[in-house]
Amino acid sequence: MRRSIRTVSVIYRLTPFVLAFLRDRRRFLLLGRPPARSLEHHERRARRLTRVLGDLGPTFIKLAQLFSSRADILPEPYLAHIGTLQDQVPPDPWESVAEVLEKELGQPVEDVFEEFQKEPLAVASLGQVYRARFKGEDVAVKVLRPGVEEAVALDLEISFRVLYWLNVLFRNHHVRALTNLVREFSVRVREEMDFRHESENMKVFRTYFPDEGRVRIPRVWDEHTRRRVLVMEFCSGTKIDRLQGRFDSGELDFTDLMETLTGLYLRTMMVDGFLHADPHPGNLLVQEDGRIVLLDWGMMLRVPKWTRESILSLALAVEKENLDGAINGMYQLGMISPEVSRGEVHEAAIEIMRIMERARGSSRERIQKIVEQIFDTFFTFPLLLPQELVYFFRTSVLLEGIGYRYDPSFDGLGLVRRVIGEFRSDIQKTTGREPGTLARDLLTEAQNTLSSIRDLLLRAQREELRVRMHPRDVQGQERILHLQARRVLLSIFSTGTAVITAVMFIAVRNYWLLAVGFGASLFMFTLVFLIPTHLLENPLRHARGIRPDDRYY
Repeated sequence: MRRSIRTVSVIYRLTPFVLAFLRDRRRFLLLGRPPARSLEHHERRARRLTRVLGDLGPTFIKLAQLFSSRADILPEPYLAHIGTLQDQVPPDPWESVAEVLEKELGQPVEDVFEEFQKEPLAVASLGQVYRARFKGEDVAVKVLRPGVEEAVALDLEISFRVLYWLNVLFRNHHVRALTNLVREFSVRVREEMDFRHESENMKVFRTYFPDEGRVRIPRVWDEHTRRRVLVMEFCSGTKIDRLQGRFDSGELDFTDLMETLTGLYLRTMMVDGFLHADPHPGNLLVQEDGRIVLLDWGMMLRVPKWTRESILSLALAVEKENLDGAINGMYQLGMISPEVSRGEVHEAAIEIMRIMERARGSSRERIQKIVEQIFDTFFTFPLLLPQELVYFFRTSVLLEGIGYRYDPSFDGLGLVRRVIGEFRSDIQKTTGREPGTLARDLLTEAQNTLSSIRDLLLRAQREELRVRMHPRDVQGQERILHLQARRVLLSIFSTGTAVITAVMFIAVRNYWLLAVGFGASLFMFTLVFLIPTHLLENPLRHARGIRPDDRYY
């Protein structure tokens, strides 16, 4: 019963927005152009969507936080509005939390901890954090909220049922991108609800940043860390968005802190390849000695070496205004959707280079504005936004927002350029872009290219060159002709039904027969003009990989 009520509630509240977005993108079964919508209309719709997602609870709040950086799915102003959603949930009662603790630890709370404060320090959609004392040290105890696993599993099941039918009925880039995003979320949220993953992430990150450095990662107490309980070192400090007093008193140096913070994220992204994937001010503390503490390690992103190299190649191509290099970099990163033509890719690359050229021409161009313009480009063409770039953009906007909070003249772009210069040698080394390595790679590539050219010329001399169409292209053309033939046959059948109905009416003078026959003919004739072509074939094949009865837990 609970499952049915929740399903009806989610579908009832989200369906109007889904249909509205499909209509905006000319994907609805109606004739005519989509209606022109003013910016105020989209602002109102974005506010309503934000309220609905917040009311639907933790799963959709966290999903919305992922949406807020996916410009290939949603345009502005929706990104800005849903990006304001935070975990605003009341704490669970201590009795239910204590039950989870005792079940995971295998003994009463008072037998494990010397002290345990029953009022939570922090409350989020998935967990609650408490302060305790263990072996004479202050610790933070993170507990998974009771019942949250079942609630998330149910919401994901409903989401995949809806996505299944969206993929059946509407075949386009945005539906595919939405499906991939929810799939990614289903994997990440499952990992985030297993605190053993968070424990391992913290251990890995501590190897990159020892305690004596400027960055501090809390120590984990393994003996009492379980799937639903995480015991870690308690680290005190000031939230990074509440440092004005310490800057005013001279206790902290603003420029030094921002350079350290920028270097931290740049190094994790491009050097270590292990990125903190949940950047927001609540996860950053600054201690009395100026060290930066990173919290909440449930969502981490590994960036492979080839991806870092591709990102660097794309960035260098854009910086040098190398259009072909930029397009190749976009293909390497998987940013090109299958239905996007080469001409559209060319236009998108030119637009991105124009945006960066304007940024170079202004010493005070805000990163947030640049990112918004790039996001608009991704949505317009459309292009696919790799998750590595999603988190890179999110982090860049976060850092600029922190700097701009304390200094309205803060030059975030200039700071990023300075820090990149400091890390240039490390980035080149880890991505294989050192002069020696790069020279060897170029030499090998040149040898392979010359060998291919020689083979091509020899085959041309022997008249062995042939031009072949890719089987997928041939199949695509055959499918188009096949579907159009079905449409023609349906039209003929509709016309034949009308003619037969007219002949039979003349013979028997039955008006009910006339009404039914012409109604059926009109219905089929209308379908010929309104139904999308892809629905004339088996529409269920477009939903492959998504079954409505899938279980992700």
